[in-house]
Amino acid sequence: MGNRWENLVVDARDPARLARWWAEALNYQITYEKPDEVEIRRLPDELPGLVFVPVPEAKELKNRLHIDLRPDDQEAEVERLVDMGARHVDIGQSPGASWVVLADPEGNEFCVLSPKR
Repeated sequence: MGNRWENLVVDARDPARLARWWAEALNYQITYEKPDEVEIRRLPDELPGLVFVPVPEAKELKNRLHIDLRPDDQEAEVERLVDMGARHVDIGQSPGASWVVLADPEGNEFCVLSPKR
């Protein structure tokens, strides 16, 4: 029996808003939208997707799972994401780390890695 990674599900206070933020951040598109679920993918038929679902509570603790982004230009990408509404966060990363930790508009941490050499 085969298995395939379909989606990563993200709890959100405002799924539509957060899905649109991540779609812009990743250059993805909305492929499905209902009040209780919004899915984004790079291309409509390309997996995996990100699915945003509503929850009543705000995020309180550090993520147990997070997304790593690897842009060609880390500094420019961090600036772009912060301009979009991300914010810098300290999760105890070591000083001088080669990655930058940000949080999306609902507080979900993610990393912006340095370019591969």
